[in-house]
Amino acid sequence: MGNPSADRDYKPGHERVRQLLSHIRPFRPKLRIRVAGTNGKGSTCFMLAAALKSCGLKVGLYTSPHILEFNERIRIDGVPVATKALEQGLSRLMPHAIAAGASYFETATALALDQFAIANVDVEILEAGVGARLDASTAVDADMALITPIGIDHQAWLGDTLCKISDEKAFVMAGCRYCLSAPQPPDVMVQLRLFNPELVETTTEPWPSLAVTGRHQLVNASLAYAAVKVLADHGSISCDLKRAREAIAACHVPGRLQKITLGRAEVWLDAAHNRHAVEALLPTLKMLADPLDAILVFTREDRSLEDCIPLLAPYTKSVVTRLESISAPAALKEQLCLHPDGSFLVLGSFITVAEILRHSDQLKQ
Repeated sequence: MGNPSADRDYKPGHERVRQLLSHIRPFRPKLRIRVAGTNGKGSTCFMLAAALKSCGLKVGLYTSPHILEFNERIRIDGVPVATKALEQGLSRLMPHAIAAGASYFETATALALDQFAIANVDVEILEAGVGARLDASTAVDADMALITPIGIDHQAWLGDTLCKISDEKAFVMAGCRYCLSAPQPPDVMVQLRLFNPELVETTTEPWPSLAVTGRHQLVNASLAYAAVKVLADHGSISCDLKRAREAIAACHVPGRLQKITLGRAEVWLDAAHNRHAVEALLPTLKMLADPLDAILVFTREDRSLEDCIPLLAPYTKSVVTRLESISAPAALKEQLCLHPDGSFLVLGSFITVAEILRHSDQLKQ
């Protein structure tokens, strides 16, 4: 399976997924948790999975997209499911997926739920792909909903205002007993509470240290911890909260200000691909280097970050923007030749991050 963009592959609706799920073993874990939002979903999911695993629970984690291998999307107790198991699952599901006209993401979602059923996990954590109301991840019932920070993205499918986007994402709470949100702009919180007046807005706690870089990760860590505490306080899980906090603090999340060393240069890779994500990075940039030698920005033809250049400019000697004219590794190579001892930030999609990681050995030369 390849690595298409979520919105390019998006098919709204639950009918096709439910058709696929009728061909796998019926299964409902002790807990199923949905996570929606614009940014921070993956980080929150990874941290929550680590915390729940520390409580002695068997945790199935479904996130998207992957960086290097499809297996990264489907993890059990932190370990990607083996290729052979995925191939066996796909051999059973693909004829039904083709018959139903299911999308890549819908098929991947059904495959994840199939693997979790086979493994008999205690908890499933499902990250939404696009929105929530008609996303494949909300085709199954859940016990808890988490909402990460909401901003403008996927406008073609969700609407071009925060109000419309918040309304779409609010549906992640449908049927859930526990609903928590990261801090949101007031107008977003108003919209979310129209859907569920009992929604709890969490506070961002101080964390002495986190394995992941970025002040914005404090929000994600706090949301993950709040979820564990709610479940423990209500008797849904038995958990040592101190151990859960330690697991969150030690959690590594790939592709989010991921630092690599190329020769004598330091490079941070981040999958920030919308203004909301870039704005979240700004308070951390001076901590990376002051200033960075270059920030390289890669965008799709249909998604521009040009309006973010003035935001990034104060933190770097230069902002390099590219579309399809040159590959991310080639552009970074040019900068490494100019500044072999430099500090760089590469922003773009997960595909951009993957390209750099795949070519890291050549870039060291």
